[in-house]
Amino acid sequence: MGYKVLIADDEAEIRDVLRLYLEKDGYDVTEAADGIEAMEKLRRESPDLAILDIMMPGLDGYRVLRNIRENNNIPVIMLSAKDTDADKILGLDLGADDYITKPFGPLEAVARVNSNIRRFYSLGSGNDGDKAKAVKELTVQDLCLDLESCLLYRGEETIELTSVEFRIMKLFMEEPGKVFTKQQIYESGWGDEYLVSDNNIMVCISKLRGKLDQGGREYIKTIRGLGYRMEK
Repeated sequence: MGYKVLIADDEAEIRDVLRLYLEKDGYDVTEAADGIEAMEKLRRESPDLAILDIMMPGLDGYRVLRNIRENNNIPVIMLSAKDTDADKILGLDLGADDYITKPFGPLEAVARVNSNIRRFYSLGSGNDGDKAKAVKELTVQDLCLDLESCLLYRGEETIELTSVEFRIMKLFMEEPGKVFTKQQIYESGWGDEYLVSDNNIMVCISKLRGKLDQGGREYIKTIRGLGYRMEK
């Protein structure tokens, strides 16, 4: 498989179990016992995905995530013993792609890693046939979404996206003007079954609007009672 995963958690047992299962699945694994070591490993080893425990000494997972998002859009999965909407929303707001609550089954963790790796690194790779091979970018209004670099451009400006934001923008820009339901947006962005919770979607759309909207221009419009659409 060849992908490298960083596991950052101050509990050695959790790191050991995750390493065992991920290496068995073909991943190259590197570890960090605290947030400061995690930042060093991120700089030195450039992992393809990071698993971050929220409650780590030195720098907590949120601060590490914030540092990652300053210049990197790799998939990030947060680990936490807390299972509250507020914690999840904060992580998503900072740019996390997924969230696993302790205690968890190692097979679930591996499945989530596989899902995030597949969604992030396979987009635009041409695995869906000739049409996917031919389409390398999507253009709507003054926005251009590069399906290979997973970056969004407006003229010379580069707009950094998380992997969830990228998948949602791809959904919108493939069919501008079409109204997408919250279920469609959630299942496309997070790759999971819709759990009838608007919080994740609302936070993500708000973040996208903050990155896109300028001068009163609105790219993503709320269609009350139905969902959202991207203006043509």
